[in-house]
Amino acid sequence: MSEPRSQFDDIIEPVPSQSGGVYPLRSREVAGVGSFRTNSAAKRAKQDALEAEADNIEDRDIKTKQVFRGTKLLWLAYQSTGVIYGDIGTSPLYVYSSTFTSDPSYDDLLGALSLIIWSLTIMVSIKYCLIILRADDEGEGGTFALFTLLSRYANIVRRDPREEQRIKMERHRTGDLGKPAQKARNLIERSWAMQWLLKIVGVLGVALVMSDGVLTPAQSVLGAIQGIEVVSPSITNPTIIGVSCAILVALFSIQPLGITKLASTFAPIVIVWLLFNASFGIFNLVKHDASVLKAFSPYFAGAFLMRNRTEGWKSLGGILLAFTGCEALFADLGAFTRRAVQLSWLFFAFPCLLLGYIGQAAYISEHPTAWTNPFYNTVPPGCFWPSLVIAILAAIVASQAMITAVFQLLSQIMKLSYFPQIKAVHTSKIFYGQIYIPAANWLLMIGSVIVTAVYNNTTSLGHAYGVCVILVTFMSTCMVAVVALIVWKVPAIIVGCMWLIFALFDGVFLSSALTKVPEGAWFTLALAVVLSCVFILWRFGKEQQWRAEATDRFPPSHMLCATDSTDVHSRKLRLLPAFGGGEITRIDGVGIFFDKAGSPSTTPTVFIHFLQKFHAASDVIIFFHLRPLAIPTVPPAERYAVTRCYIGSDGNSKAPMPDCYRVVIRHGYNDEVITENLGLLLYEQVRNFIILEGVYVDSDRSTMLNRAKETVLQEKSVDSARPSFEQSEVAEKLAAIQLAYSTQVVYIIGKEQMRITPGTNVVRRALLELFLWVRENTRTKVQALNVAIDKLVEVGFVKEV
Repeated sequence: MSEPRSQFDDIIEPVPSQSGGVYPLRSREVAGVGSFRTNSAAKRAKQDALEAEADNIEDRDIKTKQVFRGTKLLWLAYQSTGVIYGDIGTSPLYVYSSTFTSDPSYDDLLGALSLIIWSLTIMVSIKYCLIILRADDEGEGGTFALFTLLSRYANIVRRDPREEQRIKMERHRTGDLGKPAQKARNLIERSWAMQWLLKIVGVLGVALVMSDGVLTPAQSVLGAIQGIEVVSPSITNPTIIGVSCAILVALFSIQPLGITKLASTFAPIVIVWLLFNASFGIFNLVKHDASVLKAFSPYFAGAFLMRNRTEGWKSLGGILLAFTGCEALFADLGAFTRRAVQLSWLFFAFPCLLLGYIGQAAYISEHPTAWTNPFYNTVPPGCFWPSLVIAILAAIVASQAMITAVFQLLSQIMKLSYFPQIKAVHTSKIFYGQIYIPAANWLLMIGSVIVTAVYNNTTSLGHAYGVCVILVTFMSTCMVAVVALIVWKVPAIIVGCMWLIFALFDGVFLSSALTKVPEGAWFTLALAVVLSCVFILWRFGKEQQWRAEATDRFPPSHMLCATDSTDVHSRKLRLLPAFGGGEITRIDGVGIFFDKAGSPSTTPTVFIHFLQKFHAASDVIIFFHLRPLAIPTVPPAERYAVTRCYIGSDGNSKAPMPDCYRVVIRHGYNDEVITENLGLLLYEQVRNFIILEGVYVDSDRSTMLNRAKETVLQEKSVDSARPSFEQSEVAEKLAAIQLAYSTQVVYIIGKEQMRITPGTNVVRRALLELFLWVRENTRTKVQALNVAIDKLVEVGFVKEV
């Protein structure tokens, strides 16, 4: 025989927890008290405790990085091979040809090989894989992640009030830091110039990588198609350009498939390509000249630079191409994990590339003219055609590293309000950091096609490319040094020595790369400066907007009070004198006010302006806030949080605002929350909250759970539920909300119009005008809300900036 059911069984499923979430009654996790006290003082104390707990920011809403082990880690390492190493992995096609201008001597060949070996070891394996990858911000990588990491350990940035709730500040106590770290933190916290410097370095690093995202596809695809000239010298340049542009369009068109599918498809190509390099290297090393292994000694690198002086320094621009793409290891970190990247690089890509370069050097030592086309000229007999096919495919997919990096970095700067909020699509339910941004994808495609058509050769593109890479690595070196001092609490002497070593190494390459600025690298720098200006402009405008909106951030008790001072639960409300002092007229129905901020201690801006304009409010008021989380889905039992709002009274006492509730819905990126049934959903959540609000328990939770369940199952109506619910009050509230819901449901949203304050100086006015134009053309439209349009009310108001 089935268990008897009560009329409350379908009502009391979600229960508000003390932490602001909910507990399902049937899973025996209702927050409550053992004895059912109806004493008003106890009730007041319990309500205060619940509300105070609900106001706290829960750790579960703060993003944490994913950690994978076992097969999932190996699967991620496999995927990272297909995305990250297409760029750095195809460098053996052109490093030697970019380094030498004539047939090299044996000593120069050893010197160049030594520089390549130690560049890959120091710049990629040690600096990036073992040090910089550890400076992630909750799993996110890139120069901007370094900035956001610093901003959590030092007060150097103003945050969007809506995002403050999900930022975990971890500032170390002053006594826990050494004196150099204390002085460094004090400097950046108190110095406006230092904060701006860090901000500019952070966004410039993003801009340079995004410039890379335009150049890399053009460079790799154009280089791949030009490789066909090896077997077909008659192919014309217009044909190469046309085919390259067509491949670029196809490459960007498949990006919506997501990183997992693309990486799984591209990984076999990159893996076979790297294995070809390793096997060809071993073959050439054994057959030709094994003495090139002496290049592992750094002596030959130093001797090369000392012997060739200026020409040797200039040739570093070619050596630099051996580690182009190393910035992708860090920038793409959010799509994979640190361990996955370290596994795939240290145990596979790095050894394969070393063997490839060593084998090419062994062949060139006996055939000095082979440097002109180092890969194809060193292919073993009978392997030319397979290597040509796989080289072209590897070069085509090489650009995936930077395309993915652009998506990752753009999502980061949007979170910290350096770019308008545009659509970002999460492409995996397992790996949360893998995203695709449609607008960025199509803009990158257009930029890459234009660059391919204008530059039409890989030499000029290579010049622009190298400057971009080394600038990003140098900025990462400097910012990681600050992170090591302030975040990791590494002794200053160790930080200084390590920074000096890496900075000198970066500086030598950077100085060589900057000589290429007139030959094409100016394009990278110009594009990066333009993008950085866009990021800084948007951030400047948002800060002005936050200041203008700050006047609307106050609790309801600062605006409303009960008309009858003897009855703080009176449904009659009036505005406080500062807001006109008029009485509030009640309107039939439920009014749902969209609350952007979602702060439990403030009033939705749209509600403030609605009251000021109409001096009226719905019978039942719901402040509704959506809290998106960086996970695929939130379980229904943890999705909803319902709390009351408070007002003042003539006696200045705090009292619940009658028939006013705040509902927060936590949702993942795959959850659909705003639907045509949104009103019904919110009505049910508030009704559940009213019913369970009368349940009071002591610390013995299990006792309360059993009693609450027994009471609900035994009683047949609200009137008979006297042990657990306050009979008349609960019944009255339920009847009121049911009547309001059956009458009408209205959604009220705000439309903020921003105007520039009269008298603003010309420069500031120009910047704000540009910001407002971008804002107006990127803001979410009312039509995007998936609710009945005939139930939607838009309240306009003006803010001066």
